[in-house]
Amino acid sequence: MKRLIYLGIGWLGLLMGIAGVILPILPTTPMLLISVWGFSKSSPALAEKIRAHRVFGPPIRDWQDNGFISLKAKSLAIGMMSLMAGWLWFYSGLAFWILGLVIATMLGAGIFVGTRPSA
Repeated sequence: MKRLIYLGIGWLGLLMGIAGVILPILPTTPMLLISVWGFSKSSPALAEKIRAHRVFGPPIRDWQDNGFISLKAKSLAIGMMSLMAGWLWFYSGLAFWILGLVIATMLGAGIFVGTRPSA
């Protein structure tokens, strides 16, 4: 039963990662990290297929093996969060407390990403 749950987590993460390639609101690499984690506990061969992917494999391996995030990925992530925070601030019309919560979450994620070592 446990193996099936981990397998389900792996497939769900993979599907969300694929959706993240198309939809800019979903982060692809974190979803693939969840997928690799689930697959590593249920189907190591599937986990290795993702780690060996020519495009998505290197950032996954950097994070899993060394805890690295490339400067390019950091810049892109922080830049996109900053742009989205600015857009929300000026155009969303959200209640102030919701806006503050969303921007605080983005700020926390940006600090986390920015303080990780770079390859």
